[in-house]
Amino acid sequence: MTMTGTGLPIALIGILMALWLVGAAVAIWMGLSMRNQAAKVLRRSMRLGRLLETAPAFPVVVKGDGRIEAAERFVRMLGLDEPAGSLAELGGRDNAGLAQKDLAELEAKVRETQRTGKGFTLHLAIIGSNRRLTVVGNIADNVIYPNGAASLWFFDSTENLRELERRTRESDEARSAFSALAGLIEAAPIPMWHRRPDMNLHFVNHAYVEAVGAIDGLQVVDDGVELLEPENGRSAADYAAEAAAENTQKERVVSATLNGERRQLRVFDIPLGASGVAGLAIDVQDLVDTKSEVRELSEAQRDLLNLMSAGVAQFDGRHGLTFANLPFQSLFSFRDQWLSEKPEFARVLDRMRENGKLPEVRDFPAWRKEREEWFRASDPTEENWLLPDGTHLRVLAQPIPYGGLLMIFEDRTEQAQLASARDILLRVRTATFDNLFEAIAVFSADGRLSIWNRLFAETWKLSDDQLIKHPRLDELLPLLAGHLKKPTQITVLGELIRMTSSNRAQRQSKAVFADGRMFQVATIPLPDGNTLFTMLDMSDTLKIEQALRDRNSALQDADAIKGKFLANMSYEFRTPLTSISGFADMLKAGIAGDLSPQAMEYVDAIVQSADRLSEQINTVLDYSQIEAGALPLAFEDVDVSALVEHIAAAKTQMAEASGVMLKVECGEAKGGMSLDPKRIAQAVGLVLDNAIRYHRQAGEVLFLARWQNDVLELVVSDNGPGIDGNDVQRLSPDSMPTGSFSAAGAMTRGLGLPLARQIIESHGGTFHLHSAQGEGTTIIMALPKT
Repeated sequence: MTMTGTGLPIALIGILMALWLVGAAVAIWMGLSMRNQAAKVLRRSMRLGRLLETAPAFPVVVKGDGRIEAAERFVRMLGLDEPAGSLAELGGRDNAGLAQKDLAELEAKVRETQRTGKGFTLHLAIIGSNRRLTVVGNIADNVIYPNGAASLWFFDSTENLRELERRTRESDEARSAFSALAGLIEAAPIPMWHRRPDMNLHFVNHAYVEAVGAIDGLQVVDDGVELLEPENGRSAADYAAEAAAENTQKERVVSATLNGERRQLRVFDIPLGASGVAGLAIDVQDLVDTKSEVRELSEAQRDLLNLMSAGVAQFDGRHGLTFANLPFQSLFSFRDQWLSEKPEFARVLDRMRENGKLPEVRDFPAWRKEREEWFRASDPTEENWLLPDGTHLRVLAQPIPYGGLLMIFEDRTEQAQLASARDILLRVRTATFDNLFEAIAVFSADGRLSIWNRLFAETWKLSDDQLIKHPRLDELLPLLAGHLKKPTQITVLGELIRMTSSNRAQRQSKAVFADGRMFQVATIPLPDGNTLFTMLDMSDTLKIEQALRDRNSALQDADAIKGKFLANMSYEFRTPLTSISGFADMLKAGIAGDLSPQAMEYVDAIVQSADRLSEQINTVLDYSQIEAGALPLAFEDVDVSALVEHIAAAKTQMAEASGVMLKVECGEAKGGMSLDPKRIAQAVGLVLDNAIRYHRQAGEVLFLARWQNDVLELVVSDNGPGIDGNDVQRLSPDSMPTGSFSAAGAMTRGLGLPLARQIIESHGGTFHLHSAQGEGTTIIMALPKT
């Protein structure tokens, strides 16, 4: 019993010990297991922490009381030196942290999230940096952070935002460009359209709508109104489909009706891949018309160039000859067949050289290469070529804008010769001017001295240095004033030149020099607008003029004395002559008784001599009156034939007494005219007196009256001995100047002729004497009919 009671506790203790050992083993096993799990959790926590440290996002927890938990590298990223305990400490610092505006917005978003649990996304900027942050906020998991904490994930979105901004900007630009392009297409003045892949119209612009006369683009698209008519059995859509199938832009020129007018269009079909085909039509009608006009103008120009005297050749951009006119071919001795091959510029020069139509040069290849540079020049080039045959050519090379060269060859040989002749004429003019008796100067339109002769410089004592500068008039006048007797007179000379230059009227004046010389000054406008200034030394002329005036005064006094002498002589002669005539008539009438035949002959001789002397005195007096311009004329209408018969009847007795046959012919002289019959009868009578008085016995005198058109010719002709040359010269009226008659000549032969001439000329007629020794004498008196 005792053993049993003692063994039960020991067994119980053993069991307890065993259970303790088992529990200890289990505890040890569980401890080891938990340690292993803790190690795994620790390693996982370390990996997660490292992952968070290296993650592109920065986690920040904002607790309910406003405190935050944030990694150190997040604080460094914001540029802060110390850890932040709250959101407010993340900003508001100089050149670090978040911008104050962004921070205030972040705090508001966080409070809203904590209150409502609503997440948010916000973009933030860092002060002093161009980096941008994007924060994504949500309510934190209650298991991790209870009591309404907010979890914030900050992402560095600098590159993403930049890319987004760039793409946004590109999108805006593309949208703007598209809008502009759409507006441009719509406003384009040429029809434009777009076709879907099925070749149906998708879009047309306003010009297309106007061209087809539709209301709007929708109507055109809905109705499928085509701008272009079918061509060769193919529609516009067929041509567009061909361009799409070949994926090649197609171009063609077709006729179409635009706004009711038939026009030529250049049509383009432009494949756009899967988007369809675009099309546009350009109106080229004006271009076609212009090309036609240019072609016609070119043909007309070539026809005109063929008519030019200058040689013309045109080369294209590849230096080939495209045109040569006929003068060019003739000038350089080219054949049409060779020119039709369109030779190059270098070959043309070579052929010119072969024909001897180029200047002689030392290095011809280098010379030719320099001329080939004319094709690349921007300005025209001009040269003068002297050919071996003496021909002078002016060569003009004009580059053509679209490529090529136009050359003009002008034969200036004649101009060169004329220029040489002009130089000779200028030298002759200079020599002539320098040897004139007048001082000459030429002033241009602006008053500048341009030409002068040697006498001008000597007269005004001007040096070559002064004249070679071609001084203006206002500069020259002060140099001339000192040579005048009155220096102020120089203003008059200046005004003469200016007024002649402006009014183009000739003017004259005088200039008296200080040494007593006097010059006749004249200003004459020249055709080229210049003014000629001449000075003629009149000093000697004035002296001679004064002498002539004195002599003329003496002659006038002598003429007055002569007139008084003739008047006195006439009176003194008439008084005794009247007595002699009267007493002779009384004796002849038998008052003193009957006279013997011999005495009667003496009385007749006295009467004839008295009549002749009376006639001579009347001739002298009439001539004196004519010289004084005081011979009275009494014009009246006279019958010509009656006047001739009256004159002939008055001279018949004298002719019979002289044994001369007077023959009168006036059969053609009929009609009347206005004249002084007394003076005409006197003039013709004087001529007949000379013809009868100085004729030989049995001679013949012809008195002829005839009409020559409207001129009455009275002709007195004889077949007498005639007059020798000296006497003809003395008796000819053309050699008897007015005033040559004198009383002493009244007793010589032919003294009636001067008076007859004066009478005929006073009637507007002419008096001609023709005579030669042994051939008779003829005097023709012509009176015009008025």
